[in-house]
Parts: sequence; structure tokens; C-alpha cells
Amino acid sequence: MRFRTSFPYETTREDVRIALPDSTRLYGRIWRPLTDEPVPALLEYAPDRLTDATAARDAQRHPWCAGHGYASVRVDARGYGNSEGVPGGGAHDLPDEVEVLNWLADQPWCSGRVGMIGIGPGAHTALRVAALAPTPGPLGAVVAVCAEDTSHGHGHSHGYSHSARLARATCPPDPHHVGDLWREMWLARLEALDPSAEHPHLPYAPEAIAVPVLAVAGRHAPHRDTVLRLVERLPRDRVRGILGPWPYAYPDQGLPPGPAIGFLQETLRWWDHHLKGVTNDVMAEPLLRSWISSSHRPATAPPELPGRWVGDDAWPPPRVTPVAYALQGPPVLVRSPLHTGLDGGRPVPRGGDADLPPDQRADDACSACFDFPVPEDGPPVEILGRPRVTLAVRPHGPTAQVTARLCDVAPGGASTLIARGTDEDEATGTGEGTANSTDTDTGTGTGTAYVFDLTHTAHSFAPGHRVRLAVSSAYWPMVRPHPEAAGFTLDPVGSTLELPLRTPTGSDETAFERPEQAEQLGVSHPATLDEAQRPALLLVRDVARGEWRLEADTPPEGGGGTRVHPDGLEFTEDGVQTYTLTDSDPLSARSRSEWKIRFHRPDPEQLWNVTVDTRSETAHEDGGLVTTDEVMCTEGREVLFHRTWVTRVGRTAG
Repeated sequence: MRFRTSFPYETTREDVRIALPDSTRLYGRIWRPLTDEPVPALLEYAPDRLTDATAARDAQRHPWCAGHGYASVRVDARGYGNSEGVPGGGAHDLPDEVEVLNWLADQPWCSGRVGMIGIGPGAHTALRVAALAPTPGPLGAVVAVCAEDTSHGHGHSHGYSHSARLARATCPPDPHHVGDLWREMWLARLEALDPSAEHPHLPYAPEAIAVPVLAVAGRHAPHRDTVLRLVERLPRDRVRGILGPWPYAYPDQGLPPGPAIGFLQETLRWWDHHLKGVTNDVMAEPLLRSWISSSHRPATAPPELPGRWVGDDAWPPPRVTPVAYALQGPPVLVRSPLHTGLDGGRPVPRGGDADLPPDQRADDACSACFDFPVPEDGPPVEILGRPRVTLAVRPHGPTAQVTARLCDVAPGGASTLIARGTDEDEATGTGEGTANSTDTDTGTGTGTAYVFDLTHTAHSFAPGHRVRLAVSSAYWPMVRPHPEAAGFTLDPVGSTLELPLRTPTGSDETAFERPEQAEQLGVSHPATLDEAQRPALLLVRDVARGEWRLEADTPPEGGGGTRVHPDGLEFTEDGVQTYTLTDSDPLSARSRSEWKIRFHRPDPEQLWNVTVDTRSETAHEDGGLVTTDEVMCTEGREVLFHRTWVTRVGRTAG
């Protein structure tokens, strides 16, 4: 990483309050170049907190953009951070964003052209505005990173995203920025809080997006397939895609796995062309640039994966051919232990020490495995896209849960997870590939054909390795066990693994610049004893009771523990997910997520000590699923708010 201190423009920063038609004021921060010429604006609008939670990240990118001739703007969504109003205001959401766009375009320092950028919810917001905002309008281009796509399910109903977002929606405004009204604003948020609506996902049609989109995601991040849907559905002169090896993060942050890329330089070329009309080669880039990883040993936090960047000018690319491999052997009984899947890694990898799946041999032993050798004297087997399985299944009960994993097995037996998917639409927080099974006969009289895609992948299997398809009847905690699923018989006759084989050429490789950012904010991370002792991912087995417990220490963006900001604010954020299961009882499956955020300003002149605690738990009860959400907020030692919500839903899926 290179931290840049010299730019073409000197810059200035100011905090603003943007008034909406209903008199609600949104809190924003603007970095601008010092120039007499109007410049385009770049907007990041997110349900987050720009003065603490994302302050370090914002300082790395917005000043960099301002130094290159753009007014770079970060705005807290209604009811979040220091903005007025209450969270979960879906009815206000889109109008707010359009009003902010129009406000920016009307400023004397703005050229009237605006771009939008975001990650996760912020990227979803940018795409939705691009699809629904009036045209013509000020919005000229979008950069969307790890964008959530509601048209294909957004997952994350529990675990990291739900609990973390609930906690963020519960946090107070900072009195340092909003003054004495902070407590009144906070209590209004808390009274309006509804955990089931705290993160509205208003739908949009990708085909309706009328501005150019640079869609980016990491292979190990949820919703990576949004990139593929956009490059497939939008006209070629309106979209480019980048799929790298990263977790859920901006691709220049250097979080494992790498390699990181010069993402800000890529966005600058995008903005220059679409907002300033600069003639450059950004639209001459391949439609989709992908990192194809090479065979490697399993690792939970590899600094960098082996492989190379390649470019394809169409999606699906003409050099990718689906090839079906027929499964071999007699029918096999698949009745996996309910704990199968505990080696699946974190649902939402964010660059932590135990994010990616470890060696898959334990889960492989609980699955029906079918291997396809890669000849030692032949070329590598390279795939790009979504593998597909067709499985002839005869359920042993009213329903069957079928999960398939694609693994790269080395000569010594080490098994590396490459892709996975399930036929059931009840993943508890992965956003992984799912599809509905068909109800058609396989033609062999042996059962139902379960046909579904695995997650997108880009991988090269080395000669001498084996391509493994592992099929299981359980995959906890990413798939909640069904009480009536009793395993199934899988008949290889009529069953296939379809791989998207890619034919490489000598001219398809591409490259990126070295990562570059503005100077770091100067946030310090004092270590605590608890942080040093708590493992990143802990698996506990109670042999006598047959119980399994998985505890995931979930680091938020910017790292867990305490972060001390230059203005003296001590911001502490911590999350733990716990999954428990007894192998003999599918109804015992229980997931629990706890999130805690503390704001502490020890200066006697600005003394502030506030804590937000949230807990979300889901378990089987009375024939359905019961989710309990609890929020407790304290100021000092005084409890200002404590409420519990219970939601009961019937089990309807497979």
C-alpha cells in the first residue's frame, strides 16, 4: 500500500446539514478541491456513521478523490449517525437520496454531474437510485462494491449483518456534532425501532439502470453474483465488472486473501470518463476482469492467493463451455451428521484470521464424494462461472436437504473448498448460491432431479489434482436443519456435475496498478486482555451429549476492540456469533448473535459514555422458527432503553 500525500489539487473539508423537503436534515461531510472551476461530485450515502464507524475508511478515499478534482461526499442516511429522523424509513429512502443528488448538483462548486459509490447496503442504494431515479438527472455513473441484490435473495437474516445493522440503527447521534439535542434524537430513534424493518431492501430492476456501472466484488464476499447479473443484463457500453479474490471489503484494503489492486485509480478513470468526458481507455477494458486462482493448500487467512488476472469481453464468455461430468458408481445413502458444514468458514468473510474454510476432509468424510482426476501429463482444468449439479435424489422423508461442494483435492489429500450451493432457500446468513429443485423424474425411475447452481468461482485445477463433488444432507450453520429431512439416496445414474470450462489464451491476461490511498486518519487500536485471549473461531464438541458449538469472534469494519479517534472519541465495537446443535435432534439448532458498541469521550468538558447492546437469537419452537431481538441502551450506568421483540414464522421451505 502506498499512502499519498501530494495531489494535483489542495483540498478542504467541511461538515454540512442537508435539508430535505420534510425539514429533516441529513449529516454530511464534503472534501473539495480548492479550485474556482465547478467539479463533479461523488456521493457515498449509507446507513452508517461517518464520524466514527467509517471515519478511518472515509479518510483514506474521499480526500484522495478530492485531491484529483472531485467533490467527494459522505452522507449518513436518515436516522443513522448524526442525521435526523428515524431508521428503517423505507418510504423516505429513495426520495432522500434523490434530494441529496439534486442538492449536490445545485451547489455553485458542482458541475451538475454526480457519481455514486458504495459497498454492501451503500452499493445497493446506488444501484437502486440508478434504476429508479428520474432521468435525465444529475446522476452520471455508479461504482458498486459487493452490492446486495434483492431480486435473488439478500440472505444475512441473522448473524453478522442483522445484529450489526440493528446495533448501528440503535446508536445515538454524537453530541460533539449535533449538540444538546442528541438525547432527544436518540430516544426518538429507539421508540421507532423495528428490527424486522431496520434494513429495508427496496427492489429494483437491473435492466432499468440507465447510467454506467462499475460492478466490483470479491469471490469470498456475499452477493458476488450481482456482478455477473449486471454484466450480463446491461448493454456493454454501460457496464464493466471486476471479480477478485477478496473478502467483503474494498479491494485496495489489503485484507486477506489478496492480491489487492489500485481500486481508487480504477474509479478515477471511471469518473474521469463518465463525469468529465475525458477520453481514456476505461471502456476499452474487458467486460469482466476476473482473478483465477491456482491450486493451493487450504488456508483460513492466506495473505495472497496464487493465480492471475484474466479478461473476458462477453458474459457468458464464448471461451467458456459447460461440460457435464457423469457421476459413477452404485446408488449411495446420504445421511450426513447434522454438524456437517462446521468447516465452512465465516458466513461473511471480512479479512479476519479464521475467515475462509479450512481443509475440507472432515466435511468430505460426512458426504458422498465423486472425484474426477486431472491428468498429470495434461493442462490444468480452468473454470470460470457457476458450476451446476443435477442430482437424482430419492428423499427418505417428506423432503430432502441437498448441499453440494466443489473441492480441489491435492495429491496428499488436502481438500480446498472452491464453490458450494444448496437446493434449499433457507441459508441462515451466507447469500450463497441456491436454486429450487425440479419435480421432474430423472428418467431412470430413481427419484427427483435436484438441479441447482453453485456459487460463482474462477479456479484452475493443477495436473495431478482431483476435482471433487461432495454431496451432503446437512450443512450447518449455513443451512438450518429441517425437522423432517431424513437423508436421501443419491443415484449416480442421471446425476452430473457441469463445469464452466474456460479455454485460456496467451493474450487474455490483464493487470492493475498498485494500491494507493490518502494518508491514514491516525486512529489507534489499544489492545485489551480479552481481545488477546479470545480465539477468532472456536469449535467445541461435547462428546457425551453429542453437542457442537461454534463461536465466531466477528471483527467489524476497521477491526474489533477499541479505536481511539483523533478527536478523543473512544469507539468500541465487538460482535460474537454462536451456533449450537445436537447431532441427534434437528430442532436443537440455535443461532445467537451479540453485538456491543460503546462511545466514550473522557474529556470532562465533553464527557460522554453510552453503550448499545443487541442480541438476536433464532431457534425452533412450536413447529416454526422464533427470532428474539433484544436491545438495551445505557448512558453511564443508567438504562435508558430496554426492549425485546419476538417474531414467529412458520417453516415453509423444503
